[in-house]
Amino acid sequence: MDSQNILSKMSSMRLEGMHNLYKNMFGSSQCDSVTNEELLTLLINAEWDNRENNRIERALKEAKFRYQASIENIRYDDDRGLDKSQIIRLSECSYIKQAKNILITGFTGTGKSYLASAFGHQACYHGYKVLYYNAQKLFAKLKNAKADNTYYKLMAKIAKQDLLIIDDFGLHVLDDLDRLILLEIMEDRYGLKSTIISSQLPVKVWYDIIGESTIADAVMDRLVNGAFRIEIKSKKSLRE
Repeated sequence: MDSQNILSKMSSMRLEGMHNLYKNMFGSSQCDSVTNEELLTLLINAEWDNRENNRIERALKEAKFRYQASIENIRYDDDRGLDKSQIIRLSECSYIKQAKNILITGFTGTGKSYLASAFGHQACYHGYKVLYYNAQKLFAKLKNAKADNTYYKLMAKIAKQDLLIIDDFGLHVLDDLDRLILLEIMEDRYGLKSTIISSQLPVKVWYDIIGESTIADAVMDRLVNGAFRIEIKSKKSLRE
């Protein structure tokens, strides 16, 4: 067996996982202690794991999360009022298959953004496409896109995401263009894709934040209908 030739071919074919494992095994003579079937299984698993890790890394990078967050690090202090079983169920991402939304509310600093990001990380691990945006920056980005004729391209990109996270919603009252943009986003996603929105304000006042009753009715109907709600009840900031 010409091991160096095999390694060269693996490298040329960009089989990085196989290449690294085989190189290590060849260097330590481990290949002599396994059967051909065992060696093939090890090589295939190594390549699979390497490609999966690369896929997750790309997905996390493209999502542009605010936090490196994980479900395992969510705090369930009594005063926070979080339902651990609900969080675990949602982390399995069945809500994305059902194209349902998650609405997260609570006082500033209580971990809303972290929780939304943790759900986003889980979605990436499960193979879904995710984008994270701060609400104000999202509207500003889309307004700028209208000015430089890239609006429809950006909206198409947002519409294709399995999960869109809009963080810090409601910090400013929407203007006419903001609310039309929000309505278009929700129309594109309703019944097809999932959206997570976090806000310091309770859902009942979002109608007023959106403004203009006809558009507010349309947005809230698409956003709230069938959505999972998570309210972080603690007033204590975790940043302290």
